[in-house]
Amino acid sequence: MNQQQQQSGVKIENPKTQHPETPQMNDRDYINDMLATEKYMTSSYSTVLNEASHESLYSDIQGIFNESQQCQRDLFNLMFEKGWYSFEACDQQKLNQSYQQFQGYSNQFPY
Repeated sequence: MNQQQQQSGVKIENPKTQHPETPQMNDRDYINDMLATEKYMTSSYSTVLNEASHESLYSDIQGIFNESQQCQRDLFNLMFEKGWYSFEACDQQKLNQSYQQFQGYSNQFPY
């Protein structure tokens, strides 16, 4: 992947693939809509898996969940490759602060 880092805020992104700026939906809009749908579906399947009591039903839903999760990941990767999804890089100090903050919570877990 061709990743670029810009100095202001250190953004991790790819060059944007051009798309028409019109009121009609374009490829970016469709893919973004599919990605949002897959995120919603994987979240919903996760809830169902937590509550399924029948083993065969659980297995079937788990297979569907895995397919949906992979589709979500593929759509995410496609959007990132086309430059339609980017990240703000985080410096090591902020990562260490977050790690320390949440590490302190671990003694509250019952397991």
